[in-house]
Amino acid sequence: MTFTSQAKTARQASLDLLMLTRSQKDGALEAMADALATAEIDVLAANALDVDAARQTGTSDAIIDRLRLDSSRLAGMVAGLRDLAQLADPVGDVVRGWKLSNGVSVTQVRVPFGVVGIIYEARPNVTADAAGICLKSGNAALLRGSSSAINTNRATVAALRAGLKSVGLDANAVNLVEGGREVTAEMMAARGLVDVLIPRGGAGLIQAIVEGSKVPVIETGTGNCHLFVDASADVDMAVSIVLNAKAHRCSVCNALETVLVHRDIAATFWPKALDALAGAGVQVHGDAATQEYGDAVIAIEPGEYDAEYLSMDLAAKQVDSIDGALEHIREHTTGHSETIVTRDRAAAQRFTAQVDAAAVLVNTSSRFVDGGEFGFGAEIGISTQKLHARGPMGLSEMTSSKYIIEGDGQIRA
Repeated sequence: MTFTSQAKTARQASLDLLMLTRSQKDGALEAMADALATAEIDVLAANALDVDAARQTGTSDAIIDRLRLDSSRLAGMVAGLRDLAQLADPVGDVVRGWKLSNGVSVTQVRVPFGVVGIIYEARPNVTADAAGICLKSGNAALLRGSSSAINTNRATVAALRAGLKSVGLDANAVNLVEGGREVTAEMMAARGLVDVLIPRGGAGLIQAIVEGSKVPVIETGTGNCHLFVDASADVDMAVSIVLNAKAHRCSVCNALETVLVHRDIAATFWPKALDALAGAGVQVHGDAATQEYGDAVIAIEPGEYDAEYLSMDLAAKQVDSIDGALEHIREHTTGHSETIVTRDRAAAQRFTAQVDAAAVLVNTSSRFVDGGEFGFGAEIGISTQKLHARGPMGLSEMTSSKYIIEGDGQIRA
């Protein structure tokens, strides 16, 4: 099937989705979850093929970690679909409404986009998450995963489509888009067939789609996430948060990549932090001031402050003040998640006001910047732009709105 034919079948499926009740959509999500759980052996076998192929081509450990599934991660994908079934349906929600002086009523309601194209790299869990979020929000999904996960994605989508068929719904609500780069180019040019594109992956992929797409794009971003240890910080708290934000899972976009330390607390913070980070296997890359606190700190190379390591590496820099921290973040941020650890309320308020990011955290780990942690269920990604959505994109962010105007024969004078 050509991409154009596939997009047209998705468009027809999206029209059918408009008429579904919440109970029908929730039943479909449960059926998709059941089918995916039943297909565990097939999905994990397919994933093993993808992981082996990635290793043979020298793929980095960080990317392999994103690619790899096991029973626990697959169970998480299944649970994500079931969690979506428990959430409120945003479609039809009244955003606002009023009545004009002539008796005409105006109501703004949430509606699906229609057909959503999602282009993503490596992480096969996105396949189930995206399919479920699109279905619950009334959108048909065109899923363009990377070639590195092709076997996993085929097995996953086959299960999801089987779940849809089992409850009498059009399986074309969920589609796996296959082919070479020319197919990605077709998706980007398919204005009128695809309503919105969402790229999810590395900076190169995202930038190529943002710059080259004729279809409207919701830009998800890379996570060059910073943490500033203020002079007033509780050192034990700061060490705990840095360790969690960096080492809990280093290959994800909300992992910490750079720690900025106020010079007045550096001599107290670094001995404890370096011991904890070394124990977790984290390599610190620091400026000259940070290198003074231990031989374990290696010299940072030019450009590393702009890096999203996605590995057990951490950039570090000493700053003279909160102004220095803010200046560094403004220069290097990707607008994802930025953190301050402080006991000074004024410093926290200034940081949250002046940092321009999708999420700003005070005294807590950036690993919480996640749709599931926010109570959104699964997420489609984390938007780092300011239009149409920003931050974790759950069900409401996968809708637009329309105005419904009702009268009783009124005409404009």
